[in-house]
Amino acid sequence: MTTVYLVTLGLLGCAALATLYRLGRGPTMLDRSVALDVLTSLSMCVVGAFAVVMDDYSDLPVLLVLSLLGFVGSVVLARFFSGRSR
Repeated sequence: MTTVYLVTLGLLGCAALATLYRLGRGPTMLDRSVALDVLTSLSMCVVGAFAVVMDDYSDLPVLLVLSLLGFVGSVVLARFFSGRSR
């Protein structure tokens, strides 16, 4: 199980680095907002993988808060950018 966990964390780390690159270099604010949403999803995956490996599911409320934060953030940014044109 440790090898699978390390490979999973490595892949999630590579995805986080690519997302951080897009967050910093994104040509538009919409690219940056999507990258922030992906980063929230990646952090949820890390918390879920940690909970599975440690066999301790007390961190599941953190997943709930992160999912609500990601959803509300996406809706707020979509409403903010809906009135703006390029």
